[in-house]
This record gives sequence, structure tokens and C-alpha cells, in this order.
Amino acid sequence: MKIKITSDSTCDLSNEQIEQNKIGIFRLSVVFGEKSYKDGELSPQDIFDFVKDSGTLPKTAAGSQTEYFEFFTENVSDCDALIHFNISAQASSSYSAASKAAEEFGGKVFVVDSRALSTGQGLLVLKACGMAEEGYSAAEIVETVNSLRVKVNTSFVPDALDYLHKGGRCSLAALIGAKVLKLHPMICENAEGQLIAKKKYMGGMSRCIRTYIEDLKAQYPRYDKTRCFITHSSADRELVDLAKMLVGRHFDFDEVCETVAGSIVTSHCGRNTLGVLFISE
Repeated sequence: MKIKITSDSTCDLSNEQIEQNKIGIFRLSVVFGEKSYKDGELSPQDIFDFVKDSGTLPKTAAGSQTEYFEFFTENVSDCDALIHFNISAQASSSYSAASKAAEEFGGKVFVVDSRALSTGQGLLVLKACGMAEEGYSAAEIVETVNSLRVKVNTSFVPDALDYLHKGGRCSLAALIGAKVLKLHPMICENAEGQLIAKKKYMGGMSRCIRTYIEDLKAQYPRYDKTRCFITHSSADRELVDLAKMLVGRHFDFDEVCETVAGSIVTSHCGRNTLGVLFISE
């Protein structure tokens, strides 16, 4: 059985990973004023410049049912089944639109709510690719990735809360308090796919990233060693290198992948945000 794996662009996988695994990518949109761009057409700096100049965040747009139908039509023709991964349904209407579009394909298209975003979603996508390569059926792959969703650590630490405040995810009081006290929350995705602030770190980002990774090690003593992602929104090189060193010290992953968050994720978290994402056991 030939199974095609596709995903929303919010999976934030590298071009090499996408090409190597022949993953079809449905690109969500970012809107600057009156102009719309597909995720991937803009650099993180384009996002930062727009926010600085306009004082507002870009708008992000989910795909429509018609757009998903066209995307599935293009990708399903040369396979026996297609499995598509969406950004968390708690963060976007994409899952609903994709699910409705899938109904037109007589059970040949399966749609998965990743209950994650960025490379938390990407981890599930790559898991599905591996299982498809090993000959598992579409139903078996969907059942497995659905059971893994609660085990994916999708978390990150933002340098500042300005973008979260502009996007309505952080109160003015919390924003001011964070600036005065140099607080950096750990933002994570819960079992239902909702973003929540789990705990707060105090001090500079280097200090916070050290404590964050130590906390992850304590919380997840057992984990899938296949791979880990260090995903960031154009973070300082020193910060990324520090995270890589600490992950190497505290964990034993076969592969540590660095990726830069795409336009959708960057539009909501701002520069210098960094996360360490992996699947626990």
C-alpha cells in the first residue's frame, strides 16, 4: 500500500526533511495589511519589520474547505491513502476545513488534529513517514499518531511577551510585570491542544534556557530517543548553541535537529523564542 503523508506548513520541518520524506505541504497564509503571503514566502525579519513599522501583528489565515479539497486532489491521485496533519484545532479552523474536504474522497483521505504546532506537529509527521516506509496501513498509522499526541512535548520560552500581548494571549498587566521582573514563561500545549503558561523563569534568556532544559529532563526521564527539535524564531546564535550543548548534556537523542519557525508561528511568538520538542514515553 502506498501512503502519502501531507501536513500544514506549521509543522516547521526543514526543506531537507520535507524532500527526503516526500511530504506534501499545505501552506497557510500570513496577511500584511491588504497583501497576503503563503507561509514560507516571508523571512522572520519581514515579520519583525512589519510589527515594528505598523505596531500590529500580521494576521494569519487558515485554509478553506475548497483549498484543502484542491490540495488533496493533487496529492491523492498516485497513492492508496493520504494522511494529512493539521495544526491544533484549538489554534486554527484548518482541521475543521480539512476534515470536511476529506469527506469527498470516500475514506481515502485521513485527517489528524496534531493538537500541536511547529515541530511538535512535525514530530508526528515524521513518525507517520517512518511507519509508512515500514509498511503499516493508514489506519494503523493514524491510530498510533493519535495515541502519541499526548506524549509530544510542545513547549517554548519567549524572550518577550509583546507578540503574545498583541495577539490577545497575554494581558497588559502580565506584559508589564514580565518586563519589570524579567519573567519568561514556559508556554506549552496541553493534552487538548491549548497553549498554556506552565511556569515562569526569571532573568536573562541564557539563564532561563538552562533552567527550562533542566526542567524538561526532570519531567521526562524516559523519552523517544529517535529525534529532538530545537526550534526557534531567529534566536541569537549563542542562545541556540547553548540549547544544543545542554540538550546534548542532559539527553541522549540519536538526532538533534535545528529548525527556524515559519511565518505562522513567528507571527505569534516574536524573535528569540526557543523551544526543545520531542516525544516522551
